[in-house]
Amino acid sequence: MTDQPSKKKGPAARLERRDFIKKATAGTAVAAAGIAASTFPKPSLSQGRMKWRMQTTWPKNFPGLGTGANTLAEFIGKASDGRLTVEVFGGGEIVPAFETMDAVNSGTIEMGHGAPYYWKGKVAASQFIASVPFGLNPAEQNAWVQFGGGQELADKVYKEMGCKFFVSGNTGVQMGGWFNKEIHSVEDYKGLKMRIPGLGGEVVKAAGGNVVNLPGGEIPPALASGAIDATEWVGPYNDLAFGLYKSAKYYYYPGWHEPGTVLDNFVGLKAWEGLSSDLQAIIATANAYANLFVFNEFNANNNASLNTLVNDHKVVLKKFPDEVLDNLGGLSGKVVGDLAAADPLSREVMESIATFRKQSIAYAKISEQAFYNARGLPFKWVDL
Repeated sequence: MTDQPSKKKGPAARLERRDFIKKATAGTAVAAAGIAASTFPKPSLSQGRMKWRMQTTWPKNFPGLGTGANTLAEFIGKASDGRLTVEVFGGGEIVPAFETMDAVNSGTIEMGHGAPYYWKGKVAASQFIASVPFGLNPAEQNAWVQFGGGQELADKVYKEMGCKFFVSGNTGVQMGGWFNKEIHSVEDYKGLKMRIPGLGGEVVKAAGGNVVNLPGGEIPPALASGAIDATEWVGPYNDLAFGLYKSAKYYYYPGWHEPGTVLDNFVGLKAWEGLSSDLQAIIATANAYANLFVFNEFNANNNASLNTLVNDHKVVLKKFPDEVLDNLGGLSGKVVGDLAAADPLSREVMESIATFRKQSIAYAKISEQAFYNARGLPFKWVDL
């Protein structure tokens, strides 16, 4: 193995990555649900080599999300030349998915992988780090974290949960969700039982919906059984893999609620502080690589997956009416503002995001937005 990610491109790189993951996971014993976390062996330390465990909130090996966690672990192992290896467990294999943060905080495991809004019940400010309705797109989100003070604020938030924070992926602009009825006005959210997390869920709740928060693996059966009427998940690549088209007819866009959702990798502070500086640097670099890898994986696969949903499975693709988006936007401003005002840390994080958003909108008008408008003009382009 090399100590850097493969430089191969295209199908060869994908085959190499799949082969690596298959070999790496072949010997992993799958823990039955409900087994006490204490039955898992503690990390080993032998001749300067350590073995850590990371649990995700996702189903194991799930496209984009689970494979992003695998990629992170793979990079750490190779870049450290085996001095630090990370075994990946899916949500529920050690503890229930939404208890992953508690397991890392307590030292039961060393690392976790999920999304910041899952931890809003512990520190409310975490939900703003994940994604804000009508907020920052993926490029803006990454820029805010790296150059807009986001990393420092996220570290401050996660320190209260006993963890070190890393951005470890971005889903891109998500889809608006799966519905069994058409959405003509914001009134159609009233009484709707919908799985939607984070700040988007708070907006739907304010619109009169009944919001349910479920980990990914529980969504398909809940939608199939009628326990929920609607759900959002991520986008075509993930939604096709989950088979959500089997239980809902209408697929709405755009994902106003999550325009650039951050995935988080969090390391217990005690474990983090016990590492040498070079291993800390390897973990930071691994997350930077995983962040780009996950975003690119979604971008590369979403369009083909959407075509499969529409053409093969006869899903009805629909855009939210502008009136609905306008009403949801105004409602989002009020809901997010009220939640941010509820505690000093939330206010600090949201004020930073709002400032960065204002600057981003101003420049986007003459850069990306103007380019998209130009690219959409009806001229004839390259014809091969």
